[in-house]
Formats: sequence, C-alpha cells, structure tokens
Amino acid sequence: MRCAARRGPKGGRSRPGECTGDYRDIATTVHVEGNMAETDIYLLGRGEAEVERLKRQVMTLAVDSEAQLDRIGIQQGERVIDIGCGPGGALHLLAERVGAAGSVLGIDRGRHFVELARRFAVDRGLSQVEVREGDAYATRLPKASFDGAHLRLLLVNVPEPERIVREAVSLVRPGGWVASFEADYVPHCFDPPLPAWTRLLAAYAAHAHAQGIDLSVGRRIHHLFRNAGVIDVHVDAIVHVFPNGHERRSFPLSLIKNARDALVEGRFVTREVLDADIEALEDYLSRPDVQVISNLFFRLTGRLPQQEQRRAGPSAS
Repeated sequence: MRCAARRGPKGGRSRPGECTGDYRDIATTVHVEGNMAETDIYLLGRGEAEVERLKRQVMTLAVDSEAQLDRIGIQQGERVIDIGCGPGGALHLLAERVGAAGSVLGIDRGRHFVELARRFAVDRGLSQVEVREGDAYATRLPKASFDGAHLRLLLVNVPEPERIVREAVSLVRPGGWVASFEADYVPHCFDPPLPAWTRLLAAYAAHAHAQGIDLSVGRRIHHLFRNAGVIDVHVDAIVHVFPNGHERRSFPLSLIKNARDALVEGRFVTREVLDADIEALEDYLSRPDVQVISNLFFRLTGRLPQQEQRRAGPSAS
C-alpha cells in the first residue's frame, strides 16, 4: 500500500500522510553537515541478534566472497582496506591473500563491532589485521594509500552509498583495485508465494526508504564505481536456493526480527499484524515443500587507472 507524504517546513523532515491500512511508504531526509552524517544509520542495527547473524554470515558467504577475491589476483604484501568490516566479515579472506608481509585495515563505525572484529583477528592469529573505529563516509585516511579496497553488504544498509564509494576509491593508489559485494532484495521470494512475506518485505522496504536506503543498490553499483573513476569494471550476479535446514533459509526471518521495533515505531505496520505475519513466516520456513530463493548478490571488481590514463581522460569501460 502506498500513502502520500506531506512535506514539512523547508529544511525539515517530511510528515507522513494519513494512511488507512497497515503498511505505508514514506520518505525522510538524511541531513548532512560537512563530510559527516548527523545520524549513524545502519539499517539492521547493531544489537546482539545482528551480531550473531553477522558472525554466521562469515562462513555462509565465504565461498561467494572467495570466488570474487580470487579473480582480482591480490598479491602477497599488498596493503588493503575493508570498509564496513563488521565483527569479522571478510578480514580473514583478505589476510590470507596478502599474507604475513601484507596488511589489512578493517574500518567500522560501531564500537562494539570493532571490538568483536579485533577479537576475531586475534582468535585466528591474523597479526597482519588491524581494526579501527571509523566513518565510511570520511575515513580521514591518506588518499591513494592502499593497493585495494573491499566492501561487502555495506551499501545496502546505509544512505548515500555514492559518498562511500567515492571515499573508498579515493583511498586506492593508481592502478589499484576495488571490490564490492552487494545485495538486491527484490528477488528474495518463496515458492509457493506467501502473502505474509510480501507484506513484511513491503514494510521493511518502506522503513529502508524512509531512511534514504536503497534495497536494490546492488544492481546500481556498476554505475556508482564507474562514476567514481573506476575502470575495467566486471560484475556478476549470484542467487541461491536454500533447502530445508540451511542456515541462510532463516535470513528473511532474522531480517524482519532485527527491525521489528523500528517497523512498529515508524508505523510501517501494527504490532498485531507484524506478530501474526512473523508467526506465519516461521511456520512457512519450516515446511520442506517450500522453496526459499535468496536475494541477488552482485559482485563487482575493477581497478583505478594509472596516472597516465587519468591524464588521458576517463576510460570507455
């Protein structure tokens, strides 16, 4: 259901219009001062449920991430940065490729995530990994100081992804590489379809839109990186079908549960409807005859032009 939004005073937040149903689609403005966002927005939050989900994701996404990193040809001794590393993410995969002579710097804005990522590195003996608290929009790190920059499932959870892409690209030396692994939630579905999931995803999408977040950013990352000056861009997309018992089969449920309070507080859904639809989703996911199809994952790799190419102008890639 779509509902109109009335614009507030100039420079202020828009106010939602009257809505006669349970779900609505409203927009809000993310105010920015200088290079720093006023509000730290991470769509899935940083509570313990999200921490546990991200820890599981370290393993469940490893194979897909390894295939992406392998095609880059990362060399031993390289210095790379992982922006939005979370409590571990792909730090171990990057560390394996740069070796003991290289270095991996993980950056995350959440202090708790940073502490967990440091513990993640120590527990695995990754002495070449350092993790710092930092702002992906403005890292304040020296420009062109890394051989490569990596981002995984960051842009789909934050507003203004183009600013983060520009910052990431600016940190990479001429001739260096970038890698982005991003989602597009639109294809995430079940067969047979479940009306409760359709409603829940609509509420979640409205919640994301209200914070300026694009759940389909994955399909746009090729434009974002090209516009930031990246050449030799290569993108592929992957999708999975999760059988009964697979850990990722429960992702739709954890997605909604992590945002449960925000969905109600933002009035994207009533508590009663939300609880009923979550119960229906839980029951549905337990059925072996239900096919769960993942969202699309877009994997981008590219490189920065050498100084000579920059002077000659943008590539036609």
